[in-house]
Amino acid sequence: MPIHTWFERQGWQPLSFQRATWDAYLAGQSGLIQVPTGSGKTYAAVMGPMAEMLAAPGKGLQLLYLTPLRALSRDIELSIRRPIEEMGWPLRVESRTGDTSSAQKARQVKTMPEILITTPESLSVLLSYKDSQRRFGSLRAVILDEWHELISTKRGTQTELGLSQLRQLSPQLRTWAVSATLGNLEEAAQTAVGLGTQPAIVQSNLRRQTVIKSVLPESVDSFPWAGHLGLRMFEELVEALDLQKSTLVFTNTRSQAERWFQALNFALPDAADKIALHHGSIDFKQRQAIEAGLKAGEIKWVICTSSLDLGVDFQPVERVVQIGSAKNLARLLQRAGRSAHVPEGTSEVFFLPTHALELLEISAFRRGLAAGMIEARHPLRLSYDVLLQHLVTLACGDGFEPQQTLATVCGTVAFQDCPDEAFSWILNFLEKGGKCLQAYPRYQKIGWERDRYRISTAQIARMHRMSIGTITSSSQIQIAYAQRGRKIGTVEESFVSRLKKGDVFFFAGRQLEYFMIKDMTLYVKNTRKKSTVVPVWGGSNLAISGCLSEFLRQEITQVKAGNVSPEVERIMPVLAAQDRLSQLPAADEFLIETCKTREGQHLYVFPFEGRYVHEGLGYLWAYRFARAKSATFTVSVNDYGFEILAPKAYPFESLFSEQFFEFTHLATEIKSSLNISELIQRRFRGIAQVAGLVFQGYPSARKTANQVQVSASLLYEVFTKYEPDNLLLQQAEREVVEVQLEAHRLRAALTRLAQQKLVWQTTKRPSPFAFPLLVERLSSRLSNESLLDRIERLKQQWSKR
Repeated sequence: MPIHTWFERQGWQPLSFQRATWDAYLAGQSGLIQVPTGSGKTYAAVMGPMAEMLAAPGKGLQLLYLTPLRALSRDIELSIRRPIEEMGWPLRVESRTGDTSSAQKARQVKTMPEILITTPESLSVLLSYKDSQRRFGSLRAVILDEWHELISTKRGTQTELGLSQLRQLSPQLRTWAVSATLGNLEEAAQTAVGLGTQPAIVQSNLRRQTVIKSVLPESVDSFPWAGHLGLRMFEELVEALDLQKSTLVFTNTRSQAERWFQALNFALPDAADKIALHHGSIDFKQRQAIEAGLKAGEIKWVICTSSLDLGVDFQPVERVVQIGSAKNLARLLQRAGRSAHVPEGTSEVFFLPTHALELLEISAFRRGLAAGMIEARHPLRLSYDVLLQHLVTLACGDGFEPQQTLATVCGTVAFQDCPDEAFSWILNFLEKGGKCLQAYPRYQKIGWERDRYRISTAQIARMHRMSIGTITSSSQIQIAYAQRGRKIGTVEESFVSRLKKGDVFFFAGRQLEYFMIKDMTLYVKNTRKKSTVVPVWGGSNLAISGCLSEFLRQEITQVKAGNVSPEVERIMPVLAAQDRLSQLPAADEFLIETCKTREGQHLYVFPFEGRYVHEGLGYLWAYRFARAKSATFTVSVNDYGFEILAPKAYPFESLFSEQFFEFTHLATEIKSSLNISELIQRRFRGIAQVAGLVFQGYPSARKTANQVQVSASLLYEVFTKYEPDNLLLQQAEREVVEVQLEAHRLRAALTRLAQQKLVWQTTKRPSPFAFPLLVERLSSRLSNESLLDRIERLKQQWSKR
């Protein structure tokens, strides 16, 4: 085959998993490829289809390559172009993402290349144009890159629905998903290929070693709190690294990336041209220039976020740094895989803690990786907002016949259990506006025309195409220079609303001064005025995964056995203080502490299950306590436990019973324990955007976040009052309980805790494990006293006891 000839010219021998994938594809199979990052997954996925295309040429689009990130598309295109250009194969490769020019997009709608690299959103846009049969009827294969990144999100549901339509247009279509980090291969593969197809799963015996080294603090405070390390250790990080080694410095948030870029520039002022900042809110052209500089070796250190933790091929990268815990084994492996991006390479990760207890987490990471564990990613079920959007997309294109479309939709894992009455409700909602919106033509989006549903007006079609997508966030404000209008990036409107003319903030590695705002664009100018203010973006909190939490608990129980890592050894003063003031729980023990302070009576509970599970547990237990003896409670959570603060002398221990581990009526109690209507309303805003009920505005006249919020809130109130059985309301409630509060993990946690020996400890002051929870609550309060001053004052008070 020509593909073997090209491999021979490179001096390569195809790996066994690559051959297995090619053979399976050419035999007509669909499936999933799971091999370590940097092993050659892209060529395993594309060379089979390319061999078929060369042996039996066809017209039009033959291979569709779906990627979750625009940054990935550029690298993938270069990788696929390389053999085509070197061998002179008659195949055309193009990309279509949000960064593609309008002229090229218009040309692609008319004439598709043989190979197209695109995103789930761009695929949906293509399906919204007429003549889909002509455009996709000759399609032979779809590749789903980085499938683990999509599968458990609404983008994954959008991809499933898009694929179901492609299979209807091209019944012989084969689908191959690609991933390096999935714990549930069979389910993930079935989700990718759709129901009714038996997927092939291709793995390899290639192994990548991940070496974790920690930048350890010289000493730790016996009472640690989130943020007390981190930036204070920037000098230790600079000393541990080598500016001549190409390094990616990963942070968990964009704000954190901005601060670390400032710190490293301050530490190395003469190396400013070798250090760069990269995150998703920085302008595309600047990000592209940084990626090119990194590959060329001109830029040595890049401080970045998840914008670079997927499959972008940066072979020059020699080392990866993780600031703070990655919270997730798969995420750490993905980031580690950016270094030594070759088959069976050894990834080197430097870990720098942002607070002392994170040293327990990195030790747990090492234990988890040694055990070969990885998190499972499960597909979402019955996301009706995504289905509503998909049906309008089809109506914009060639229209859809309801019974045939229902059968196609039910062929996906996401909607295999979709009831007929739910689909009928959706059709009525789209055609007539449902029970509540019948008087408003803008909500009557489709109409029956001849033999199928079609879009009702051209204007609705235009509005829909601009709104396609499932990623919802606060309204974005463009930042540009006042003089020439050159774009710098975007920030959330909520941040800009707190600024006034003349204010200075740090963004994209620059000190910028607010000049003026017009048409959702903030115009700025460079300034030498100093500022520590950086934008804050929503969705910043990460929680430890269920997989990692198991190994975290093991780390704590190993301390008494004396089996400790260098990281745990460094925080022995913290653990020793915990054991002295309270107790270090053994493997079969569940620790609860009570403590009385001037604030009231504190209950500290330590399941070590992650902040989202603890949020549900904290409010659930507060509700159960209140039923026994009414009181006003304050709940705070972190990854290690939760605090319930009650009035003084509240009798927590005497009110506690085995019923606190019950979960028979869990969903009902969660709804009662939380301000569930506020959580549902917040969730509904995003659902309303995805379902197309809230229009964000045209590019030249975007709606503000307040306008979007008010529109969604009005709809929520109307549905709640007049149509409480509205499917979108039910979905919002289900997402709060099952997704946001992780009810499945909450049930498992209650079961585990009920089987352990309950240990109650009464302490004179908050223990080292409890102290971060106290700080978490204090940091959310407004006070004239700084958080650091308040913490120091509390410590001084306790030291006098």
